[in-house]
Amino acid sequence: MITLRNVSIPALVALAGSTIVFVAAGSGNFPLGTVPSRARPASVERAPSADGFVQRWLILEPIPANGLTDSVVQAAVKKEYFPNQLTVIPGDGDKVTVDGAELTWHAIDTNEYNVNLYYFAHGLGKPTSNVLFWAVTVIDCPREMPGVRLAIGSNAASVWWVNVKEVISIYSDRQTVIDDGVSKRLTLKKGANVVRCAVVNGGGATDFCARFLDAQDKPLKEFTVRLDAAKN
Repeated sequence: MITLRNVSIPALVALAGSTIVFVAAGSGNFPLGTVPSRARPASVERAPSADGFVQRWLILEPIPANGLTDSVVQAAVKKEYFPNQLTVIPGDGDKVTVDGAELTWHAIDTNEYNVNLYYFAHGLGKPTSNVLFWAVTVIDCPREMPGVRLAIGSNAASVWWVNVKEVISIYSDRQTVIDDGVSKRLTLKKGANVVRCAVVNGGGATDFCARFLDAQDKPLKEFTVRLDAAKN
């Protein structure tokens, strides 16, 4: 179940059937619940949705984790699972080893406001309960943008960083609510800005959503998502 805040009735109807779409170059959409071993967005860059949601991410296959309280989640995200986990900009198909298990990063597009982590993990034959997902995206801004805020929602707990700085976190067993957590004002620099999150799920459905709000708290849309931007 997805919980929405301040969303119109037409939007509720549109979002009721929310699904994730995995896109690979040259191969079209994959059916719900199936994921190719290397999902790849079909374009170099992508604009946010009409409501400002970021719809392109690099997601690491899930890592075992337990507990949703603030102290347990903070301890989980501060544990070093792989080198440079708070600074690395992975590529689609890159691999890391966590506790002897090889895990792969997947570049994911969704046509919805949210990223459905349950379908992502289930489609790969990976566990969906008592797990931690790392996700990274790169926001490419045409100019410096002061006074913006990162607005997020997640099922369940999550911690978020912008350009390496932790900016917001929410805890406990919760449903995804649009703009459930909103950061303090921050500045997006001209060029590449790295947004990173860790989502911890206890059991059942799991997903997240994220967008930026401008100085007037309206959805920010003057940027593109380009996963290779930070490497150029």
